[in-house]
Parts: sequence; C-alpha cells; structure tokens
Amino acid sequence: MKAHVYVTLKSSVLDPQGQTIQNALRKMQFAHVESVRQGKYFQLSLADGLSPEAARAEVERVAKEVLANPVIEDYTYRIEE
Repeated sequence: MKAHVYVTLKSSVLDPQGQTIQNALRKMQFAHVESVRQGKYFQLSLADGLSPEAARAEVERVAKEVLANPVIEDYTYRIEE
C-alpha cells in the first residue's frame, strides 16, 4: 500500500519560489500560465495488511506532525492499495 502526500503553502502565504517560476515562464512566453504555487510531494510505503482506516490514520498523523507545518502549509493525500 502506498500513500501520496502533497504539501503546499496555504493560499494566504506568499510563495516567492512560485512567483519566480511564474516570472520565468512568462519570459519563456508561456502566456497562458496565470499563477504558480510550488509544494512538496512524498510517497510513503505502508506495511502490508494495514486496514484502510489504520492507513488513513497513520498518513494523517505523519502529514500533520512531520511533513507539513500546519501554520503555513496544507496537505492532501491519497492512498492506493
């Protein structure tokens, strides 16, 4: 079982790296890209035999306590069996 965790800055937090990427894209004439927000991606391998409920609880805890800073970041995840 694998979990895919995506961590991004909250929309209220400035994203200077995303802005830099957006400016570079504009200079490269990618005119249809209106904004860029950057983030982090994590792939977790979970133990075999873990129930879907236990997997969700484990991933939630890891994301909340280790992978994301809840003050400035949000996270989403999906689990594939």
